[in-house]
Amino acid sequence: MSRDTSALLRTPLTEKLGCRYPIVQTAMGWVADANLVIATTRAGGFGFLAGATIAAERLEGEIQKVIAATGGSNFGLNFHMFQDNAAQCVDLAIQYRLKAVSYGRGPDKKTIARFKAAGVLCIPTVGALKHAVKAVELGADMLTIQGGEGGGHTGGVPTTILLPQVLDAVKVPVIAAGGYSTGRGLAAALAAGAAGIAMGTRFMMTTDSPTPPATLQRYVAVDDPQKIRVTLAVDGMRHRMIDNPFIRRLEAASPFGRLAIALKSAWHWKRQTGMSAGHMLGVLRRAIKEDPSTVSQTVMSANQPVLLQRSMVEGFPDEGILPSGQVAAAIGELQSCRQVIEGIAGEAEACLAALLSRAECVAPDGGPDKPFVRWPDVVPAASSPNPLPLETAP
Repeated sequence: MSRDTSALLRTPLTEKLGCRYPIVQTAMGWVADANLVIATTRAGGFGFLAGATIAAERLEGEIQKVIAATGGSNFGLNFHMFQDNAAQCVDLAIQYRLKAVSYGRGPDKKTIARFKAAGVLCIPTVGALKHAVKAVELGADMLTIQGGEGGGHTGGVPTTILLPQVLDAVKVPVIAAGGYSTGRGLAAALAAGAAGIAMGTRFMMTTDSPTPPATLQRYVAVDDPQKIRVTLAVDGMRHRMIDNPFIRRLEAASPFGRLAIALKSAWHWKRQTGMSAGHMLGVLRRAIKEDPSTVSQTVMSANQPVLLQRSMVEGFPDEGILPSGQVAAAIGELQSCRQVIEGIAGEAEACLAALLSRAECVAPDGGPDKPFVRWPDVVPAASSPNPLPLETAP
């Protein structure tokens, strides 16, 4: 029996986001610029602009650049409510009718209602079951769940455990992230009930990425997943990144030493981030008042964009931080976004077609005269709120 294998990759993600493939490029700070989003969109994926690290005076221009190059607003914007220009991000997403917004520490119900009224889909990223449930209660249209294998701020639960937990708990489409870079991974996520996959490290490690060659080489050179580890030294939260001298120095320093490192780097690069001396002192005063023991973490958290910029923009991988999913150790070469997306899609279709072929050759009850289940026959349990449709042969 012949079948259009492209239908195997048609999911609620592709339908709602209007992209060809169920593959999302995440909003990596200092990496997900207009050019990367343009390359992703043209190749059939769905891209998010990193609004958290694009200067306020440049943000609208980056949005316009993507629209002009792709012919529409079929992309997303990522932001955090604690950033100075959060209101600008909200207004621009609505003004340009972007397809979606993504966020971690999310907006309130009132802001989410504004997005919904404008037809902008809300797709928060979460790393724990309780956060997934809360995000849906607040009005999320879809969810991206990131397992502990993922880069940057990440939880401690592996994707293979977190994904089924969330699928059983919510009724919105779920996108799986953390550990994906191949078509086999996409096929596995779809078979488990996900609507697609989201990738950051894989897109950062492309020829369309703005990341400097010296920094990219550090990512390509890593061949051991254990060297892409979690640290609490940056801001007290779980950060997965490539091991480097800067992180080891932070971890070895005393609390006072960490504060000195944070202040030195913040002061050295404050002009590039717009962090004034008054702002720095204000952060310090609030931190000391709230919890003196966390002063260094507070300053380092505020200084985090600078640390990212040093490695991801200026090209000094040993003087900043290198957020990365463990999957970087499995990527040995740089390809274009088109090569990555089409390669993943082709491999996933082949995997799913092979599974379909196996299902069509064997009747579940072993009897030749009984109806048999065709793809997708590997579905969540009947109690799951995200069942995939079953087809039976006459």
